[in-house]
Amino acid sequence: MAMSQPHESLNARPTWRDFVGLCKLNVVAVMVLTLVVGVCLAVPGVPPLDTLIIASLGVGLASSSAAAINHVLDRNIDHKMARTAGRPFPQSRMTPQAALTFAAVIGVLGIGMLAIWVNLLTAWLTLFALIGYAVIYTAVLKRATPQNIVIGGVAGAAPPLLGWTAVTDSVGGQGLLLMLIIFAWTPPHFWALCIARKDDYARAGIPMLPNTHGLAYTRLQIFLYTLIMIVVTLLPFVTGGSGLIYLIGVTILNVRFLYWAARLMFIRDMADSMRMFKYSIYYIMALFVVLLVDHYWRIMA
Repeated sequence: MAMSQPHESLNARPTWRDFVGLCKLNVVAVMVLTLVVGVCLAVPGVPPLDTLIIASLGVGLASSSAAAINHVLDRNIDHKMARTAGRPFPQSRMTPQAALTFAAVIGVLGIGMLAIWVNLLTAWLTLFALIGYAVIYTAVLKRATPQNIVIGGVAGAAPPLLGWTAVTDSVGGQGLLLMLIIFAWTPPHFWALCIARKDDYARAGIPMLPNTHGLAYTRLQIFLYTLIMIVVTLLPFVTGGSGLIYLIGVTILNVRFLYWAARLMFIRDMADSMRMFKYSIYYIMALFVVLLVDHYWRIMA
């Protein structure tokens, strides 16, 4: 498949759809879902509705700002990859200046909302997560080490902790545990995509694990990290933060995740990598929904 090439001038003026495209709203939606669960789990009953709404909007805007900066920093490699060739920059519909201005406006707006109407702790942690993803991961780690997604995963794992701090104004153990779940989930989730898009990353010159260490090593790492993830996801039950409904639900989800990791490692059908990647997205959303259901079931019981 021929990749589109970068151009010096725009093919057309950017539309509102191009600015929305910078935000990676499908990723932001998952992040906001985990934040909402963090808000709800931080209180024994119904959380303050204003805090829930403002925290969701503030973190959502900050996450969209980080995504827009990611587009700018990756604009010279996105045109080389089939997965990203349709983005505004490879299609020459956006300038770096316009995207950075947009990112600055929504980023300041989002973090300002958190600082004024939620609390300063949540605002600062959100700013650190934005810098961690948009600058440290995208500009440095992504191009420097095949462990980029492991180290940089801290920033992407922050939303449920931000939900927790939005209500409590403190970093609690259960809030950190919610963050740890996403941190442990990220490597097998993303490396499955890296296997499916191995040639894309090779063309772009990004040192992802399948290209630097080979497919067999990557499959082994996915399997091992899946086992780590399973252990981590059991900790809410072990520590008393969740009950039997969560234990049953997460066990079912984990069995299916382990099934895909095992298929990827032992059967080695390349098509399974994208199947596992797609399942991993449903997995993390379902896990947090089950956490929420379990939380309110125990309250009403």
